[in-house]
Amino acid sequence: MGKRHNMKSGLEIIRLTETFTFNPKEGIDNPVMVTIEDADSVSTPSPRLCVLKREEGESYGFNLRVERGRQGHIVRNVVSGGVAGFSGLKDGDRLLEVNNCFVEDVPHPEVAGKIRLSGNQLCLLLLDGEEYEQALSRGEDLQSLVSAHKGEGCRPPRLCHITRDPASGLGINFTPVEEKGHFSVSLAAGGAAEKAGVCKGDHLVWIDGATVSDLTHSALSRMMKKCGNHITILVIDGESEKNYLRQRRPILPAMAVPHNLPHRARRLQLVSEGDVYGFLLRLEKAASGRKSHVLRAMESGSPAEKAGMKDGELLLEVNGEAVESLKHEEIVDRVRQSGEQISLTTITLVGLEFYTQLGLSPLLFCEDAAVEREKESSVSASAAEQAPQKEMDDSCKPRHCSLRKGPLGFGFNLDSVPQGPGTFISQMAFGGSGQRAGLCVGDVVMEVDGQNVEDKSLEDVIMLVKEGGHFISLLVMYKTNMRREQTDTPTRDIPDSEVKK
Repeated sequence: MGKRHNMKSGLEIIRLTETFTFNPKEGIDNPVMVTIEDADSVSTPSPRLCVLKREEGESYGFNLRVERGRQGHIVRNVVSGGVAGFSGLKDGDRLLEVNNCFVEDVPHPEVAGKIRLSGNQLCLLLLDGEEYEQALSRGEDLQSLVSAHKGEGCRPPRLCHITRDPASGLGINFTPVEEKGHFSVSLAAGGAAEKAGVCKGDHLVWIDGATVSDLTHSALSRMMKKCGNHITILVIDGESEKNYLRQRRPILPAMAVPHNLPHRARRLQLVSEGDVYGFLLRLEKAASGRKSHVLRAMESGSPAEKAGMKDGELLLEVNGEAVESLKHEEIVDRVRQSGEQISLTTITLVGLEFYTQLGLSPLLFCEDAAVEREKESSVSASAAEQAPQKEMDDSCKPRHCSLRKGPLGFGFNLDSVPQGPGTFISQMAFGGSGQRAGLCVGDVVMEVDGQNVEDKSLEDVIMLVKEGGHFISLLVMYKTNMRREQTDTPTRDIPDSEVKK
């Protein structure tokens, strides 16, 4: 009796030298031929969702590292009995997502920042260290693995700021559905809420910093009466909410796409001229007693003025490092040690108070100042060239975005949903080429390098992007308006910054 192994099939097959005649009465249990599964057969990696909740001032109880000779963001030093250990994190796990954002190809400091900004609740998708190494050795696409795990129909929530209209009010009502703490949205057509990004059929998750899961309808009504002229709400479409609940995935403000927020932190890129940035940093005390690091005395024509710095803004970060816990002298040293180029993140005092009242970090929804100036210039030029017309949100018009591949690739992810509007931008890398070019989460891709892709599959669109090399041009439109329109908007490159050395 002879035996040999066929390892290509992932099975160990025992072959016998005697003649085999199939007996239908014995069926597949015929003892003349036995097939057993090889212990080395390939299994599909299984990501784990871990939700961490901590008390104010409490640590999550783990470290995240990058290590020489190893790939990925590695979980280490999980404290036994701590928040992370109780939530299922294990030493050696690899981090794939933070709050629904794929981070495998995101720089480590940015990933650590996402965790820091999440507040006291954190949603992590992890892969066992051994499974991660096996997946890499087989050349598996980790992002496809994550998408398969999450399934379809998980659109991000939206954080919408609504300003009361003098005539029609807030334009929104909430109706309780099924169980306590679940409310659907009713909108006034063309009202303030609809203009702020709230959609028919949305479900309410959070209002002015308070989750609604434990609220009765009467309690919510009392909150609405006391809200004054503004409310900020977190909403999500009903189908996505079902998928989040099915996966036991929390719906957090840190996952949200911002709509109509009145204040945003800005990231400024300064390039020194003769070792001078052209501004002063002062430690000032407000009437409330809060001490802040304030930017003052921008010199005319200086790198600070060219980068868009505004007098009286508060400093939040230096080169991506939060300054909240640093002494004034330490911050000054960080600036002086930055060399010829520095990145500063700022916000107005009113903006900081806005986020403080909501219980959110002002760094969650930071925007690039260069992109902001480019948008303002585009709007001004358009207003000067065209006759006055009905006001329309620029995000609902087709836009050309030209991208150059950088350290983060093109800096965006694509996705699609069944019966949806097409392939859309599902995630953005902060500071990436996509963000600098003006792309937004939720934009639907209409053309890639001049080729219409509205009827193409997600895979075809991804292939066209890959074939574009280091430069691509996209025609996009925000998904609330998908009627095909002709546009003569010129393609333009968005520079990294407007400053010159």
